Amino acid sequence: MEQANATTTLLEDLKTRIARLGHPAKAADRAVIPFGSGAIDRRLPGGGLALGALHEVSGGGPDVEHGAAAALLIAGVLARHPGQVLWVVERADLFAPALGAVGLSPDRVIYAEAGKAKSVLMAMEEGLRHAGLAGVVGELSGRLTLIASRRLQLAAEQSGVICFALRRSRSHDDPALAEPTAATTRWRVSALPSPPPLPHAPETPGLARARWRLELLRCRGGEPATWIVEASDATGHLDLPPDLADRPAAAPDRRSAAAG
Repeated sequence: MEQANATTTLLEDLKTRIARLGHPAKAADRAVIPFGSGAIDRRLPGGGLALGALHEVSGGGPDVEHGAAAALLIAGVLARHPGQVLWVVERADLFAPALGAVGLSPDRVIYAEAGKAKSVLMAMEEGLRHAGLAGVVGELSGRLTLIASRRLQLAAEQSGVICFALRRSRSHDDPALAEPTAATTRWRVSALPSPPPLPHAPETPGLARARWRLELLRCRGGEPATWIVEASDATGHLDLPPDLADRPAAAPDRRSAAAG
């Protein structure tokens, strides 16, 4: 009963806070948010991440538990899309200043602590009913069922608001992360060692811009792909490392593509 009352209070509070935003004008010809890297955007239908759609993102390896790189990827994308963002978590472990470091200013984010995965889904769906939002992000542990993801996808389509499900788990090989969902795209982001910034000091690692392995595991209307990228900068943009920019994209992992 207490949990039900808390969820009701959360949803009512969200309705009140989001209603104050109004409905900012959006460019009618902008159906996607591009990454700004031709190598990535060329692999996505429309040249970027579709608005009015659900996108699924998780960390790779040990980071699947905390989702730090995944959160920064999402924040960097939303930093380049104007308006307020609803960010729903199960517990208060989101480091908000890190989002600001990739361009998503704290004053643009409405934070909501839902307590459990079911309440996160309810809050996400409520947020997606409001076209005044630039995006909705929900951090989820456990399963994201096909039915639940379809509800989010349909709500996103109706409002035109982009939605991100940030999947988290205590196990890096959690089979729940490979289950089918209605998400338009599924991504995995893994932190890689940074290269040494000085050619004359190769023994000094980790001081250059962070690097990620960015994997597109599933894409409706597209094909899986993998890139090595420099992590989101202060404006939310990714870059291909200069030493890799002229090389062909890495072949996707067949097992990962099949799981996606």
